[in-house]
Amino acid sequence: MVKRHFDYEEKYKNLREKFQELKKLSQSMDFDLTQEFQQLEEKMEDIRGTKYHNLSPWEKVLLSRHPKRPVVKDYIEYLFEDWIELHGDRCYGDDRAIIGGIAVFEGIPLTVLGHQKGKDTNENLRNNFGMPHPEGFRKVERLIGQAEKFKRPVITFIDTPGAYPGLGAEERGQAWAIARVLMLFPQLQVPTIAIVTGEGGSGGALALSVADRLLMLSNSVFSVASAEACSSIIWKDAGRAEEMASYLRVTAQDLKELGIVDEIIPEPVGGAHQDFTALADSLKKSLELNLKELQALNREQLLKQRYRKIRGIGRFLE
Repeated sequence: MVKRHFDYEEKYKNLREKFQELKKLSQSMDFDLTQEFQQLEEKMEDIRGTKYHNLSPWEKVLLSRHPKRPVVKDYIEYLFEDWIELHGDRCYGDDRAIIGGIAVFEGIPLTVLGHQKGKDTNENLRNNFGMPHPEGFRKVERLIGQAEKFKRPVITFIDTPGAYPGLGAEERGQAWAIARVLMLFPQLQVPTIAIVTGEGGSGGALALSVADRLLMLSNSVFSVASAEACSSIIWKDAGRAEEMASYLRVTAQDLKELGIVDEIIPEPVGGAHQDFTALADSLKKSLELNLKELQALNREQLLKQRYRKIRGIGRFLE
């Protein structure tokens, strides 16, 4: 049966608790095992670090979906100043699965967009688990047009299982809304940076990832379809999702090797939720460097470089 929950950290926590109990017991019995305990603790940490350095693709999928993983709003509040959220698509309504607005980063005005999951069940339900409706993509279209008008760089954060596939979304033009965003992003005459912070799934993720630079957190994933959906389509069996994850090459390391991702931001041992501040500081340094490089280009250089990057995706040698 396919594993649905990343439980390594829970098992490690239980082991640590047993370890502490053993230490207390040895102290109560006047056994001096200080050196042995220190060696054992160091070995436990080494084994844990090695485990996270060698996670399987499916384990990374599960870790990217971890309920305690930071959501996009956490990054926005930590990285940017003077955040003003903007709402609505001026056509149907406001989609809570897409968050967008204006902010300042190191003195530079920006337009910031992202998929917004929740931190608990109620918030996830309000935000449709980060799965945008057509009005969410039309909000993106409106805000990137505004960004170009006022010459603001665009930063996008990607964390979604995919665009919402429900009947209402299809009736309101889901495919067309995604296609419009995919068409407009390559034409923007301002720098664009996309960051995959968690789960980058399907067209919902792709719509916000057509950028001058694509960054990924080391335990995030990015794919044209989820492993479950792909195994259902190819093998008619969603239970083989773990096997399919390996074939899809969804990890940041695989995509860097394929030339799709420009940079990988290392996560703390245990995942992004274990030390958010350290991770966000690393991301901040990367954003600052990439933004500085992109702003040094004139409009013609920027568009030419972006064109070469997009056209280069999918090249292969026989």
